[in-house]
Amino acid sequence: MATKTSMKVSPLADRVVVKALEETEQMRGGLYIPDTAKEKPQQGEVVAVGPGRFEKDARVPMEVKVGNKVLYGKYSGTEVTVDGEQYLILRESDVLAIVG
Repeated sequence: MATKTSMKVSPLADRVVVKALEETEQMRGGLYIPDTAKEKPQQGEVVAVGPGRFEKDARVPMEVKVGNKVLYGKYSGTEVTVDGEQYLILRESDVLAIVG
């Protein structure tokens, strides 16, 4: 299991903890978008991963690793707040792609 040393959440099975990447507040035209009108970000950085799921009595290792930038579904996962920081816990199957 790989986690950051400062991370206090250890995901179980095939779950991943993601910190959403903030989108820039200013659009090309110079307009600012208020927080209430913004869509949830769909890109984030993996800060912790679980050990993997069991399949036929064998553990299947995780494909995503700590530090990967990932794309995930708009309504995926569960939002949690730990030490004032917001994170998203989701299953590895909810991760759509690794960016970069």
